[in-house]
Amino acid sequence: MDLYDKTTLKISKLITTSYSTSFSFATSLMSSEHRDAIYAIYGFVRFADEIVDTFLEYDQEELLDLFEANMEKALKNKISMNPVLNSFQLVVNKYHIPRELIDAFLHSMRMDLDKKNYSSKAETDQYIHGSADVVGLMCLHVFCDNNPQLLEELQEPAMRLGSAFQKVNFLRDLKADSEELGRSYFHHYTPGDFDEKAKASIIAEIESDFDAALPGIRRLPPDSRIAVMVAYRYYRQLLRKLKRTPASRIRKTRIRISDFRKMVIMTQSMTLGKLNIL
Repeated sequence: MDLYDKTTLKISKLITTSYSTSFSFATSLMSSEHRDAIYAIYGFVRFADEIVDTFLEYDQEELLDLFEANMEKALKNKISMNPVLNSFQLVVNKYHIPRELIDAFLHSMRMDLDKKNYSSKAETDQYIHGSADVVGLMCLHVFCDNNPQLLEELQEPAMRLGSAFQKVNFLRDLKADSEELGRSYFHHYTPGDFDEKAKASIIAEIESDFDAALPGIRRLPPDSRIAVMVAYRYYRQLLRKLKRTPASRIRKTRIRISDFRKMVIMTQSMTLGKLNIL
């Protein structure tokens, strides 16, 4: 059984490294125990996201129903022949991840199947809570290693960081979300009408989220602090680039950070972390 569990965790790691080089690099800075747990969470949320975003030629609702049903069995039986779900249930049970976080995440995934436009801040916030905030909280359960006091104190910063990451993703992927998936997550504008005023309003929200998250990152245990700071610094750099980019260009292309710049950010973060001056 131990060999099977280790194998499924390795598969979740493979999924993470295949889909996100930046996230997998940051995660690799953690201890092996926490690293494997974060890979498992990423594998779970990535596959659910793939169902609603990528498998357009299939019955996505049926696939998501099956995925959720198999997850239910995995959590109940504490085993699954689906490697992603087996590694996920290991983490959920070990770190006591609340079921309401998982349910909120899956609810937002289901919103992606039907809902295309978010016309109010409340609707946008609800989606972001399920698609990002709760994922941050799942990871926080791992980082805090079942320390209830630290977990409670860092919940708000973790959610604000998740919100910031997701909103940056929305800006970066605005073209693909709008043209390929027909979605508009922000209430600040209507599809095709994204302008400088809307961009400025969104960026102000994101900067506020980042500012609120930073003190919490600095209070994380050393094992996870450097890794999370790498992700934080990367996303803040991406936001700065989006801020300099005209709204008209964001509508037409996906803004990226060069691989060289990513490595600089990561190296700087690792150095500052080792010197304990993050």
